[in-house]
Amino acid sequence: MSSTTPDPTTRPAPDPTRRAGRRAVSSPLRVDREKLVLGVAAPLLAIVTAVAITSAVMLLTGDNPFRAFSVMLDYGSKSDSQVWIINKAIPYYLAAAAVAIGFRMNLFNIGVDGQYRVAAFFAAVVGGALSLPGIVQIPIILLTAMACGAIWAGIAGYLKATRGVSEVITTIMLNFIGGSLIAYFLQEGRLAERDENIVHTTDIPDSSFFFEIPTDPYPIHGSIVIAVAVGIAYWFVLGRTRFGFDLRAVGRSEEAAEASGVSVKRTVVTAMLLSGAVAGLVGMPTLLNESGNYGIDFPEGLGFTGIAIALLGRNHAVGMGLAALLWGFLERTGTQLEFEGYDQEIVGVMQGIIVLSVVVAYELVRRWGIRRQQRQVGEQLAAARNGKTATDPAEVSA
Repeated sequence: MSSTTPDPTTRPAPDPTRRAGRRAVSSPLRVDREKLVLGVAAPLLAIVTAVAITSAVMLLTGDNPFRAFSVMLDYGSKSDSQVWIINKAIPYYLAAAAVAIGFRMNLFNIGVDGQYRVAAFFAAVVGGALSLPGIVQIPIILLTAMACGAIWAGIAGYLKATRGVSEVITTIMLNFIGGSLIAYFLQEGRLAERDENIVHTTDIPDSSFFFEIPTDPYPIHGSIVIAVAVGIAYWFVLGRTRFGFDLRAVGRSEEAAEASGVSVKRTVVTAMLLSGAVAGLVGMPTLLNESGNYGIDFPEGLGFTGIAIALLGRNHAVGMGLAALLWGFLERTGTQLEFEGYDQEIVGVMQGIIVLSVVVAYELVRRWGIRRQQRQVGEQLAAARNGKTATDPAEVSA
């Protein structure tokens, strides 16, 4: 009996499986910490690189970069500038979200510019033809814009899925077709009217204008609610649903997704329809908060700006919001730089440098992270092999 009774003063031999279990439990914390470091390193590297290159460009042209940055920060922090930046960022964010939906599955929807202009035009026509209470007419205008944008983008998605036609080519061509279509109908006697020397669609009723958030000195457009709703839907659908998983799987590997039961063609068409529907909302802040009609002076080029902002925000819902605000900040403060004697092209140079810096910085950090993970896996495998060699009795006796 006494020989089989364990000695309480004797410490039991360590169980290797228990140590492995502790390592398995603690590994997620280590992975999260590493992801956090990688996530912070990329934007910091991009910011430092962008500031350094921009400063060098200014110095080469004989300008003082420190004075320029001081002017930008001072002017951009004023209350009227902040409101202007927020209002400007709303359509930028919507354009970026539309582009990012395609980017998540390696679809390059270059046609957001044409999609939102076609959508805004026909939404303005419908809004000007109706005279309903705002609570009814505003949703009709929004749904019309989304439907027109989805149809215009769906053409490219259908050709991509059924005929294998590159969406880059079709969306660019559809941009020109959309512009010609608008030019045809935007004439007096067709779907437009003349107001002195300006031709535009019929004005929508005052009741169809979106609400505004009162701020000093100018109000914030109520269409910011649309941008927030799109951002939440984008985050949820692409990150928390089966469709979002299928979309990202198709983007990673069409063959693997097809083998796992995902319909690649249906996913392509659906993604383009969603991208076009969001693109249709890009012109709504201007239509429902500013102009009230579609004329020859309706803003163009927002779709191409959305591409840059999507790249800058790394297709992340929050990242694109910050990128849109940064873009608006640069445009707002760029006008003040002109008054201070700086070249007006310096803002475009800054925007291009920032986008390139972000893309390059994230790629460098991504590659460094992969090499680090590979090195860690190799070290763990080597340690496990050495430990097994030293403790395996069969191998020791051999």
